[in-house]
Amino acid sequence: MSVTDMGKLFFDAALLADGWARDVTITVDADGRIGAVAPGSSPEGTDRRSGVAVPGIPNVHSHAFQRGIAGLTERRGTGPDSFWTWRQVMYRFLDRLEPEDLEALAAQTYLEMLEAGFTAVGEFHYVHHDPSGRPYADPSEMAGRIAAAASSTGIGLTLLPVFYAYGDFGGKPAEAGQRRFVTGPDDFLRLVDAARAAGAAVPDAVTGIAPHSLRAVTAEGLGAVVAGAGSVPVHIHVAEQQREVDGCLAAYGKRPVEWLLDGGRVDDRWCLVHATHTTLEEIEAVAATGAVVGLCPITEANLGDGIFPAGRFLDACGRIGIGSDSNVLIAAAEELRLMEYGQRLRDRVRNVLAVPGGSVGRNLVDVVCRGGAQALGRKLGALAAGNRADIVVLDADHPALIGKRDDGWLDGWIFAGDNRVVREVWVHGRRVVEDGRHPAREAIRQRYAAALARLLG
Repeated sequence: MSVTDMGKLFFDAALLADGWARDVTITVDADGRIGAVAPGSSPEGTDRRSGVAVPGIPNVHSHAFQRGIAGLTERRGTGPDSFWTWRQVMYRFLDRLEPEDLEALAAQTYLEMLEAGFTAVGEFHYVHHDPSGRPYADPSEMAGRIAAAASSTGIGLTLLPVFYAYGDFGGKPAEAGQRRFVTGPDDFLRLVDAARAAGAAVPDAVTGIAPHSLRAVTAEGLGAVVAGAGSVPVHIHVAEQQREVDGCLAAYGKRPVEWLLDGGRVDDRWCLVHATHTTLEEIEAVAATGAVVGLCPITEANLGDGIFPAGRFLDACGRIGIGSDSNVLIAAAEELRLMEYGQRLRDRVRNVLAVPGGSVGRNLVDVVCRGGAQALGRKLGALAAGNRADIVVLDADHPALIGKRDDGWLDGWIFAGDNRVVREVWVHGRRVVEDGRHPAREAIRQRYAAALARLLG
């Protein structure tokens, strides 16, 4: 894996913070940040890269271990299948998951993210305890495995330890399948401190918190952990399923997003993951808080969640990030494509998520880079001085991009291409993908295969 310190990368074309530019030199400082951006420059004395440079895509929501059950949940049961039946399969998979398995699964997941154009991930990490539900002697055991996987692959990490106290609304006890998640508020805050120490092994890492959902916390517990964690990113699943909306109405007399917004709980530190089942009034209220809505279109489609009204949210000046969630398929372009296609299928119109007269691909990239950087608490998402040097280089000779230019390159990648359009990826000034491949791909794949053989054997 090559490293650029105080290097100068030259691109024939690059998407900068203020638009497309030609003959661009990006200076990478020794700390992995962009020191300067110079359009209209000469390639002399630089490392000239072939392709089109765009900002790395932030991934705001991942459960890395779930990559291990991708493709294993597509068998119909005897009754109607849903998120809730899928969840039971996921719980059974966790029964045998050991720390070394988690690290192997996470490394494979992060490698695939990098090769797809994601350069930073928000890991919504809730497997804290051993298979029997007892805390490990080192409370950061599992968080440390996530950090090790991020470090070995080179992806940027925002670690989001999950607070999970109950099994359902009203403080109902957790079920057996949730035993590896459950903590009280005080123990959780100690776990956050341990996770922060573990994450320090990853350059430029951030540690936030993730109250799992309104099903899994009470108002008092939520308030305690948010106050106790300080000014850090706060992520939460909310209104993903209609059953959750119904349960919240029964318990609190309010819909989940309505309840969460009540009393000014939410601000621009928050990322509301999914928010699928929301009213127009709730959408406008969320937009007014400055919070990010984290959408995971592939997983939401796979689980049958529904479709978030993204067009209306953007019209209200809402902020959106994308995530890969269950990691059933890891593809930044596919997440963006499905986000747009979901709106088209529901509303029977085209080019929903574009500004008038503009490109859908360009607006999608702009929106999720801004929203993702905010949700992950990072200075990234734009090729600009001071930001982390996270750069995705697209192959301009790929059939999906040939004959196009500027915003057309993004439309080609998202609507006519796939992961093979991604030629190179740089994270924090380090090249982690070259010619479409991560240098440790085979070694990581072998560890992943060995872990799955044990877990599924």
